[in-house]
Amino acid sequence: MKKMLLIVGCGDIALRTVPLLKNKYRVLGLCRSSNSIDRLRSHGIIPIYGDLDFIQTLKKLAGIAQIILHLAPPAGKGLHDQRTAHLLSVLSRPMNDHGGILPQRLIYISTSGVYGDCQGALIDETYPVCPVNERAIRRVDAEKQIRRWGRRNHIHVSILRVPGIYAENRLPLNRLREGHPALIDSEDSYTNHIHADDLAQIICAAIHHAKPHRIYHASDDSQLKMGQYFDLVADRFGLPHPPRISRNQAQQQISPAMLSFMNESRLLNNLRIKKELRVKFLYPIVNDGIKAVLQKN
Repeated sequence: MKKMLLIVGCGDIALRTVPLLKNKYRVLGLCRSSNSIDRLRSHGIIPIYGDLDFIQTLKKLAGIAQIILHLAPPAGKGLHDQRTAHLLSVLSRPMNDHGGILPQRLIYISTSGVYGDCQGALIDETYPVCPVNERAIRRVDAEKQIRRWGRRNHIHVSILRVPGIYAENRLPLNRLREGHPALIDSEDSYTNHIHADDLAQIICAAIHHAKPHRIYHASDDSQLKMGQYFDLVADRFGLPHPPRISRNQAQQQISPAMLSFMNESRLLNNLRIKKELRVKFLYPIVNDGIKAVLQKN
């Protein structure tokens, strides 16, 4: 009999993951809108209604699956991830009520933003977190909740820290067409990337090979500054390079949200996913992924 696998956060990455799971698992998906039911079913997902913002709607999740994939982001404000708190509370109920299926494994999709600015250093998963904005603080809070919950309840939990995701539907083409600036090279920040299809592969590998209470960098082999990434995409799609400006100029010309990404520079060591999860990238560097996008078109 197939194991039950619950996806919380059925967006683009989840839908790319499902084809890799359907032969081995019966896949359930949390659905907070009736408009999404047909879309999930068309991908082979059994929809389960519930909204992470309202714990009373999540009762059906108690004891429903052995494996949980948690891809849902925190809410957009505050320092605490209440959505994760609600989910973990409900998943704990079979342990208290002595019924249902106990989760065996939970995979959480976090962000590399938890590290803050590392000034371009190459870091591994043991590097201390230092979130500098509320978005990253909420992610650190979610990670802490999940790790405590896993240890307390003897559940195998793993965390994937994910950098910038790109794919055919996730490229900065509009930004380039609109002529938004990038930083001059001497003041630019290193950024990290993963193709959406490779992230789907990494998630599946984590289900099968991740060590208990382990953190993994879900990042490819690229070593690009942000402006170099924009230039690469521009060249491949025949668009002009973004104009380059200084950080002082950027304070006036770039949105605070984008500037927060530009202010964080780091390179992620990805040896752990290669050695422990046995990941082999479809697209080892960004250039490979963009070539594949162009070939599809």
